Amino acid sequence: MSINQNKYLNDLKIKFESYAPISETSWQLIESIAEIQSIKKGDILLQNGQTAKEIYFIIKGALRAFITDSAGNLYNKNIFLEGDFAGSKASLLQQTASHFTIEALEDSVLIQLNYKKYRALIDQNNDLKNYYIAYLEKNWVIEKEQREIALVMQNATERYVQLLSKHPDIGDRIPLLHIASHLGITPTQLSRIRKNLEKDL
Repeated sequence: MSINQNKYLNDLKIKFESYAPISETSWQLIESIAEIQSIKKGDILLQNGQTAKEIYFIIKGALRAFITDSAGNLYNKNIFLEGDFAGSKASLLQQTASHFTIEALEDSVLIQLNYKKYRALIDQNNDLKNYYIAYLEKNWVIEKEQREIALVMQNATERYVQLLSKHPDIGDRIPLLHIASHLGITPTQLSRIRKNLEKDL
């Protein structure tokens, strides 16, 4: 295994252990199903209408999940950056067609986990169960609720500033139209917000 591969897997291990302690035995089981892959900007990982089979941990790069309406308009559901897990959770859990597409916004390095094997390991190992419960609670209860509240209670400037606090370089990496869609505003509104923030500096 190369130095890079070891580092990538260690990044994934650190992510797991940020939720709950993982035994070395369980970690070796996770490593056994982990596949490192490099993808190019514009590559599609999951197409709207496909049933998801993998989840992805982003080592380097950026992905977006977007929805296409009946008129062909695109809406970004999520932007995923380094340290994030990406995938269609509903499609994985229910084994139904995904309602959105996942596309690479940059050349990216990912760790792919086959969801069926991943869930089997979770079901068979208590420490992985604890990790999974903590992960779901943080990402699908606490953070989801915070995002929903922010959409109602915060104005667009506040939402953009909050995004910048997590990812200061996002404006240099990702086209503004994708960031605007992620925030639920138009590119023109985002440009205005950015100009106003620059004036305040």
